[in-house]
Amino acid sequence: MKRLFNLILSGLFIIMLSACGKQAEWEQTEGSGTTQTTRQTKNDLTGGEGWQPPVQEGNDTMTGNISFNFETKTVLLNSGYEMPIYGIGTYSLTGDTCVASVTTALNNGVRLIDTAYMYHNEESVGEAVRNSGIPREEIFVITKLYPNQFSNPEAAIEEALTKLDIGYIDMMLLHHPGAGDVEAYLAMEKAVADGKIRSLGLSNWYVEELEEFLPQINITPALVQNEIHPYYQENDVIPYIHDLGIAVQGWYPLGGRGYTAELLGNEVISEIAAAHGKSSAQVILRWNLQKGVIVIPGSSNPDHIRENTELFDFELTEDEMERMNALDRNEKHDWY
Repeated sequence: MKRLFNLILSGLFIIMLSACGKQAEWEQTEGSGTTQTTRQTKNDLTGGEGWQPPVQEGNDTMTGNISFNFETKTVLLNSGYEMPIYGIGTYSLTGDTCVASVTTALNNGVRLIDTAYMYHNEESVGEAVRNSGIPREEIFVITKLYPNQFSNPEAAIEEALTKLDIGYIDMMLLHHPGAGDVEAYLAMEKAVADGKIRSLGLSNWYVEELEEFLPQINITPALVQNEIHPYYQENDVIPYIHDLGIAVQGWYPLGGRGYTAELLGNEVISEIAAAHGKSSAQVILRWNLQKGVIVIPGSSNPDHIRENTELFDFELTEDEMERMNALDRNEKHDWY
């Protein structure tokens, strides 16, 4: 009995020494930009000690662990691939209208295209890409699996590859959480290993969803795509995602259908636009970029498509960014 008691005391003493060592390790790295506590949280959420965010050097704007390079207009993803930081969204664009819009975007230098199974336009996006004359490797195409596809993700992935018909998918997202989402993501991981998909991501995942989801998968998402605009800014979610080494992309950057006119007419945004000789839409998109949010505004209007690419010849001041940040209403414009 006495021997057992001594063994217990020895074990407790070892545990206390280990805890002290861990605390000392945290204190030594405090102030280095990323504390050991933060790194430990990342490891817990992304599946292991070996995970490290990517490092990108050059003329970058740093946001957490994600760098936007405003010279190349790209971001280096944690998957190792570079992705443009602005593009075109194709929600509600179908048939010939979609082909024409994507073609116009490509002709104006856009190299990022966002589509989805539920947009019913993957064939049209693929047609525009194939007919563009632009080398395939220069174009970055994102598509998504919808929850009604999660029960048979392998077939859904093959369906997307067939519809797009562009050789491979640059990035596939889960459109939003749903039954079987972990299994669907694991199937996408297999498709990465098979060379069918290059990068993976999630759409409409927030802090609580990420904390539950990430420990169950093997490949850290390269991107999270959420609703983000001046009236719904996600100022707590964006840095959380960036600190995981994951890029953030905003859908509805101009407020979404039925809300765009009000947002573009906002007095603060209009004043800032006038000061720069820019449109309100350009100011909103530039504000996103300076916050480290990739933008994919959708449009079928050739003038608007071109306007949405002219974001790199001006910069918002710190005061202007603060004025834009003050517009947050926590006002979500869709149910996701």
